[in-house]
Amino acid sequence: MSKSDTAMRVAGSWLSIGALLLTAALAFHGPPSPVMAEQMQIIAEGSTRWSIVHWAAAAALSSFAIAGLIVLASGSRLTAGWATMTAWAVLSVGALWTMTTAVAEATVITHVATSGNQELFEAWSKFSEGKANGFAFLALAVAAIAADEARNPGGVKPAWAAWIGTVVAVTSLFGWVLGSWFGIGIGGLVWVVSSLVMSLWLLWFGLTLARAKAG
Repeated sequence: MSKSDTAMRVAGSWLSIGALLLTAALAFHGPPSPVMAEQMQIIAEGSTRWSIVHWAAAAALSSFAIAGLIVLASGSRLTAGWATMTAWAVLSVGALWTMTTAVAEATVITHVATSGNQELFEAWSKFSEGKANGFAFLALAVAAIAADEARNPGGVKPAWAAWIGTVVAVTSLFGWVLGSWFGIGIGGLVWVVSSLVMSLWLLWFGLTLARAKAG
């Protein structure tokens, strides 16, 4: 088995681990509220769940970053073009950015929400929201990777599954923009649901890479 084959399998394994953890985290996350006071109350009333969910998300995003770095060093077909190479690099950076948010949410933001200090909560939330924009870039990277898999004759099969991954990743990006950038309530729900399906696609994609035959 060549080095690139091994790298693709290892990257697929890490991608699967991250996708499984993120799927579980999103299933219990719930749509974020664009109203700061409401979001603070949501966290305060479910502080234990909120902390566990975001530690799981931090582990998932760390796994994505590892997968991206392995792919970038693999010299495999996954980085054969400048667009896909860029997409895997953006996925790694976006995952690391958002991982910082997940750790902040699991620790200081949960603590501040339960203490009832709204001024401090708003300050930390602004920091968290800024770093969380990495998820928008991560979704964009997934859309590019999935679209390339769908168009590439050597990509994972069936192609329609990759097109589903493309659509849900774009929808996740759209939901994030609506909810986080424009404060539209429905955006949070769109983001959670589409990101959950995107995670399931990443799980399937990762498992497919991990089980790929040599060559």
